Order: sequence, then C-alpha cells, then structure tokens
Amino acid sequence: MLYDKDIREPLFDFLEEYYGKVRIIEEKRVGRSRADVLMVRPFSVSGIEIKSDADTYSRLKRQIKDYDWYFDYNYVAVGSTHGAHIREHVPQWWGIITVEEERDRVDFYVLREASKNPERHIRAKLSLLWRPELVHIQELNQMPAYREKSKLFVMDKILLKVPEDRLHEQISQELFERDYTRIEESIEQYRKARRRRRAGLPDQLW
Repeated sequence: MLYDKDIREPLFDFLEEYYGKVRIIEEKRVGRSRADVLMVRPFSVSGIEIKSDADTYSRLKRQIKDYDWYFDYNYVAVGSTHGAHIREHVPQWWGIITVEEERDRVDFYVLREASKNPERHIRAKLSLLWRPELVHIQELNQMPAYREKSKLFVMDKILLKVPEDRLHEQISQELFERDYTRIEESIEQYRKARRRRRAGLPDQLW
C-alpha cells in the first residue's frame, strides 16, 4: 500500500522529467481546500491532488470545485486501488496519473492528460501571488503603485491593464522566482512602508 509520503518525492521527479521546465510548490490553500501540489509551467499553473491507497473520495467533490476555480489544468495522482474507478470521480478535463509500486520503486503513468480547465477564473489564479509579486507585475506593466489600495483593488487594476496571455506568463514567472527565504522580509518591509505613509512620514526613512 502506498501512502502520501511514499508518492510525493518520486512524483516531483516524474513531473520534472515528463513536463520539462516546472517548479513544484506544495500545500497551497485554495478556497476551502489545500492543494497538495502546484506545478508551475511557463504559461500555466496546474493543481495536483494526491489520492494515495489510504485515502478516500470523501473530500474530493469539494476539492474539485476549489481546484477548478484557481488552476489552468488539474490532475489527480492516484494509488493503484483507485485506478480502476477514478474516471468516475473527476471531470473529463482533469488529468489522471496512476501510481504503482514496482519492487523497490514507484512508477507513474499518465492515464489521461489534462485539458484546459473551463471553470478557471483568472482573478482567483492571480490571487495565488503575494503582494510584492503583484507589485512587480505592476512595475513590469508601467502601472501606478496604488500603495494605499487593497490587494483586491490592485488585482482588478492588473486584470484591466494586462492582456491575459501576458498575465499568464508573468504569473508563472513570479512563481518560478518566488524565494521563500526572502518573501517574509519583503512583505514586512511593504507593511512597514504602508504604515509609514499612513502616518504621513516619508518612505525613505525605512
């Protein structure tokens, strides 16, 4: 029997070998679900839900709805106990990756390639980015800073300004370059500067 911990690392290796340039991001909150894996590619972001042999389908309906709201493509990676029936539980546009244990290794097979998700909302996908990453997209597109505005306000302005094809590419680039060792510092600097401006003090003192 394969458990989640047995599948993850070999799955990441398989995805990099099969799809080429990718970045793997784990455990991202999307709606009321937590996406097991985000697979970032140059022009798209895919969600991947892992269903090991020990898992059930009890939460899958909710997870499908949440994944479909955020991601360009979606996949389910399933242990062998689910392989025969998984098609009955996911939409036809979801890809299916089967996972089997072969002696001392784990093998993967793309049973069905994902097609473009018709339920995806670009605004939800954009919300995957952190505020400093949105700021960088604003800079790339010569947009005003909107420093005192909310993240949602900035997102709506970006959606009005940036052509969708370009935005997909820029979202992927931000996720490719995301640095978890520096992002907390960047967010804190942004918050300090915002508090400073609200107090009527110049940014450069920070």
